[in-house]
Amino acid sequence: IPVIIVVSGLCVVIYSVLGGITAVIWTDAIQGLVLIAGALACVLVLLFSMPEGPSQLFSIAMEYDKFSLGSFGPELSTTTFWVTLVYGLFINLQNYGIDQNYVQRYLTAKSDKQAKFSALFGGYLFIPVSAVIFMIGTALYAYYKTFPELLPAGVEGDAVFPYFIVHALPTGLTGLLIASIFAAGMSTVATSITSSATIILTDYYARYINKRPTEKQSVRALYVSNVLIGIIGIFVALAFLNVESALDAWWALSSIFSGGMLGLFLLGYISKKARNVDAVLGVICGIIVVVWMSLSPIFFKDGFMSEYASPFHANLTIVFGTIVIFLAGFLSMRLLKTKK
Repeated sequence: IPVIIVVSGLCVVIYSVLGGITAVIWTDAIQGLVLIAGALACVLVLLFSMPEGPSQLFSIAMEYDKFSLGSFGPELSTTTFWVTLVYGLFINLQNYGIDQNYVQRYLTAKSDKQAKFSALFGGYLFIPVSAVIFMIGTALYAYYKTFPELLPAGVEGDAVFPYFIVHALPTGLTGLLIASIFAAGMSTVATSITSSATIILTDYYARYINKRPTEKQSVRALYVSNVLIGIIGIFVALAFLNVESALDAWWALSSIFSGGMLGLFLLGYISKKARNVDAVLGVICGIIVVVWMSLSPIFFKDGFMSEYASPFHANLTIVFGTIVIFLAGFLSMRLLKTKK
């Protein structure tokens, strides 16, 4: 697996460097189609592999509550329906509104109308595609409940789906599913590489290092940034090998690292009178909240000052970080008015 990560990571770096945003958009489009086709094929195979037909899969899933949307209770420390819903609203508002991964695509559109259509189409498509992918997990549970002897001891969590692909899918579909998994990973990495390189060029290189770069210098800076970000991404992927659930880990990490960015943008967008000092005060308050929510459960545990640990779920970091930055900046603007 480490060799596969390194080789595929280097491939992404190469085509991202050589082709730039054009390569990213076209490869993402093809990879997206492969991903959707592979996921649909897998669901169909699972449905019709049950001895009593597709209805058996649904009955088993219903019996073990696998179609549940989670608890509707008021708890904020576990993955309840409300925690997931609020997190989803904030993270997608950030993704589609201010994330450079998405914004760089809008900027390639020929008009505002096309950019809006792209955002709406992506948002609507996200719902059925996510449903299909989550359905795979539910179907795998029902499948191995029916055929427990086919799943060796020790194969659990994120390892179940790859095991099913290799040992249970018909010849031909195995390659399609492997290609779809690669497509999902490579498209995400390529997008992150180019967007990160653009930020390094515009916000750091052109602002602090070379304030009037030529086109040749800008392209060279993008090349170097692409390679460095790609290498960092490979090491992060290798570190994820020890994570039990990559999806849960990604949700938590994205919530932590982007915990306040949305609040800062909302402050500037909603309140035209916000000053730099208001933004700085808001960011400081937001960073304190994000650091407390993300690090206190790690350091304050096993009886050691555990009463100071955050009682909230890690996914709520972006929610509280956004709200604190916005409110702190807004109150600063109202209360700390400067005299003309």
